[in-house]
Amino acid sequence: MMSVVSETLTGDAASSVLEARRAHNEKLAAKSDKARAIWFPIALLLLLLALPALQVIGNFNYVLHLVLFTACYVTMASGWNILGGFTGYISLGHNVFFAIGGYFAGMILARYGISTILMAPFAGLLCAAVGYLIGRVTLKTRGPSFIISSLALVMIARILFDHWKFVGGANGVALPANDLSVEWAKLPYYYAFVVLAAFSVWLSYKIKHSKFGLGLRAISKDEIKAESAGIDTRTYKVLAFAISGALVGMAGAIWGEYLTYIRPNIFLIILVSVNMVLMCILGGKGTIAGPVIGAIMIIAFNELFVATLGASEINILATGLLMVIVLLFFPQGIVGTLAKHHKLPRILNWD
Repeated sequence: MMSVVSETLTGDAASSVLEARRAHNEKLAAKSDKARAIWFPIALLLLLLALPALQVIGNFNYVLHLVLFTACYVTMASGWNILGGFTGYISLGHNVFFAIGGYFAGMILARYGISTILMAPFAGLLCAAVGYLIGRVTLKTRGPSFIISSLALVMIARILFDHWKFVGGANGVALPANDLSVEWAKLPYYYAFVVLAAFSVWLSYKIKHSKFGLGLRAISKDEIKAESAGIDTRTYKVLAFAISGALVGMAGAIWGEYLTYIRPNIFLIILVSVNMVLMCILGGKGTIAGPVIGAIMIIAFNELFVATLGASEINILATGLLMVIVLLFFPQGIVGTLAKHHKLPRILNWD
């Protein structure tokens, strides 16, 4: 009789503990939702969508170019962040997807006259399929071996596109410009990149707060323990690689038409991949707002130093030194370090 009473009391105590934990978790979730400024990126998006109206009162083509260029890199950095930030696999070969997307949509535009903006989702699907196949092979390696394999991928792609006569080889292919006037010629690409950047940020948020995203972060922390916990790490990594490549490929598709030509030395230079990595590291790898902040800062630094120091290696040196200084004070990136010390402004808390 006493044992039955004891078991009942133990069961009640366990239920009380579980209920207390559940209440505590709900309280933390409510507190997190209150601190998260979801309204800010929405307000920023609405402001950017309205920005081209300035063309009515003057020529703001340079401003539109900077915004769409930044939005292009926000898309690519957010895409890279799914693999490099959430999963912890540093890739220096993501500009291969940039090239595949650019060439796929660009050649269809050149041959059949279909806008790359319409073909961008299909370019993304193609890059996802290629990323899945490549990931099945390269993601068997880890750490430095994976980084080297990603660099090798760029070299192989560069040799292929340089000698592929169907796509113009090293000379590339000229693409037709749109029929809009000079004041409005950038408008289709501006809206395409802004919407694509918003989609990439939203997708990153959804992935991070899903079971899939939880698995990716577990892999980043300790892949062996994640496998022991029953996570299919190989499938998770390959899917992350595919989704990441799809976003970069869609950006490449639109970028080719915006420049009106496609050429290997536009897409397949190491600086493109390095920029994606640096933007995530500077802003905060593994965060939602980090790639956005990193893209804005690096492009702003580059424009400032080019304007003041000229288009030489000196501006690259100045940008590099400034980044080193920033990372000395923000070792986990701006968003990551501020969040760690509970000093992150609410408008940057998108996680």
